[in-house]
Amino acid sequence: MYGCGTVPSVSGATVPGVSLPWPAEGQSAVEVEGVGSLGVSGGPDPVPIASVTKVMTAYVILRRHPLRPGDDGPLVTVDRTAADESYARLESTAPVTEGRRIRLRRLLELMMVPSGNNVARLLARWDSGSQERFVELMNAAAGRLGMAGTTYTGASGNEDSTVSTAADQLKLAKEAMRDPVLREVVAQDATAVPGDARRLPNTNTLLNKHGVIGIKTGSGTAAGGNLMWASRVRGRLALGVILGQAAHTNPAAAKAAALEAGGRMSAAVEQWLLK
Repeated sequence: MYGCGTVPSVSGATVPGVSLPWPAEGQSAVEVEGVGSLGVSGGPDPVPIASVTKVMTAYVILRRHPLRPGDDGPLVTVDRTAADESYARLESTAPVTEGRRIRLRRLLELMMVPSGNNVARLLARWDSGSQERFVELMNAAAGRLGMAGTTYTGASGNEDSTVSTAADQLKLAKEAMRDPVLREVVAQDATAVPGDARRLPNTNTLLNKHGVIGIKTGSGTAAGGNLMWASRVRGRLALGVILGQAAHTNPAAAKAAALEAGGRMSAAVEQWLLK
């Protein structure tokens, strides 16, 4: 399932001496701060990205409601919709209760760490009054970032109609990781709903391996397994996106495939940067 070095499907800038285990399926892209692109693999057509969508949701929220490190932000009231959606069986959710007031920073954690779809939609309604109006902001942000192959149709990524490319999501990763609060959130190995003792682990099990400091997983039957990852090695920030792993299997197997691919890629980038 993996090819070493520059396989025929890899295009874009390459750096001498870099040998990466590009996935043989889907799309991927890698870039290192101060070095540039290490390549882009796979086709250019937009594909479903599942919960990687939440990176744009968080990016838009933090642009409109900036937080500083240590700032928990305003209180947001959990509405009935978000509480009811906590019990959805076919989605990743966070167990929030109607009427509970939770700080924005914690809601960002509940959206990004255990990947709460219901929290993503709650934040969209809180910000814009409806998810539909918030999606307009997401697409406008994508346009400003030059993400020409990207279309958002929801805040959570639960819709297969939200599509993008690895190259586009890499553009977003670069901008998103500029925000210190977002960097803190995606680096957490777990979070919890205030007042609830249950530990909600990060879906990104690559954290703290090969210098990985984030960012977001996503999986679905049509989307397959997806991963936007960031690592820091010897002070350099590396960013990667992997889409469409084990598509049309099942979300659990697809996420595992994406994490395996991300582990191989991040390990190879780490090894190169440590030379």
